Amino acid sequence: MPFNNSRRSWVPAGALLAWALSSGAHAAGEIMPVSRIEPEFPREAIIAGADKGRVKARMTVDATREVTRVEILDVTPRRLFERVVIKTLSRWKFAPGSDGRLMEIEIDFHR
Repeated sequence: MPFNNSRRSWVPAGALLAWALSSGAHAAGEIMPVSRIEPEFPREAIIAGADKGRVKARMTVDATREVTRVEILDVTPRRLFERVVIKTLSRWKFAPGSDGRLMEIEIDFHR
């Protein structure tokens, strides 16, 4: 999984993921997922005839490594990708750290 010191890194997957390290990063300087699940192209989008989509989301991570909140910041097209993104990102685990860490992520879906 490639990371660099810039604010964004790209990772190939079923959906392309790009995440930005939070501007309020903790002492280690990064917030790193240690266990992640790749989002699948949603059935709702297939039924609606969509062949691509993009979601920008923000995760809040607590001190126990759990995602406590997933907030959808932007999505195109609307109402097709939000549910799968929230469900998938909620299952990610992170390296130990302080409570209230933030991570923004962009997910590009392609069929």
